[in-house]
Amino acid sequence: MDNIIELKNINKIYGDSIESQTQVLFDINIGFEEGSFNSIIGESGSGKSTVLNIMGTLDKPTSGEIYIAGKRTDTMNNVELARLRNETIGFIFQFHHLLPEFTAKENVLIPYKIMHNHVTKEVEEWADELMDYVGLSKVKNNLASKMSGGQQQRTAIARALMNKPKIILADEPTGNLDTESTRTVCSILRGINEKLNTTFIIITHDRKMAERADRIIEIADGKIAMDRISENLEGTKC
Repeated sequence: MDNIIELKNINKIYGDSIESQTQVLFDINIGFEEGSFNSIIGESGSGKSTVLNIMGTLDKPTSGEIYIAGKRTDTMNNVELARLRNETIGFIFQFHHLLPEFTAKENVLIPYKIMHNHVTKEVEEWADELMDYVGLSKVKNNLASKMSGGQQQRTAIARALMNKPKIILADEPTGNLDTESTRTVCSILRGINEKLNTTFIIITHDRKMAERADRIIEIADGKIAMDRISENLEGTKC
C-alpha cells in the first residue's frame, strides 16, 4: 500500500543565531501507509510533537522534504497549506479546543464552514451521522461548556472528521480522560480507522494506548529510536 505521508531527511533547528540554535530533529526518515493506525511515543522534549506538527504542516522543517497524499508540502505557501490542512488532515488534541458558546454540533460543523459559506442538507446530515457515531446524538444541541470531558473529546473527534480527511493526527487525545473514557475514545478511533480507512498517527505517553496501535514508533533525542509492528493481538485493540 502507498504511503500517504512521507518525511525525507527532516531536520529542525530552533533559534536565529548560531549561539542560540537548538536542533530538535535529526535526519528523520519515515513513511505512513494509507489506512494504517500508528502510535508515536517518547519522553517530553524528545521531538515527537515537533514531528507531528511538521506532518500537520503547522510547522516547517529547517531542511528536508514532506509529502502528504502525494503532494510536496514543505514548498507550499501559507494559503496552499491552509487548504491542504482543511481538506486532508483532521486534528485531535489533548485539550479539545471547543468553542464553549457553541453547541456540540455547531462545533463539529466549524471545519466545513471555514471553507464554505453555506451548509447544505447533506452536510447537516453528515454532522448528525458523526454525532451519532461518537455516541452524542442525544446531546448534540447542548452547549460545549455543559458537556463532560469525555463528551467534549468525542465532539472534537467528530469535528476532526467533518471534512472527511484522509489523515487524523492526534496529540495525547486521551491525556485528560479517565480510564473508561479513554477506552471509549480508543474504540471510536479504531472504528473510524477500520470503517473509513482513515490513517491515524497518535502521540501518547500511555504505553497501553500505544500498544493498541498496529505500529509503534519511539522518538528519542530527535531521532527514531524504535520502529516496530505492535504485538497487539486481535481482541486487545481498545
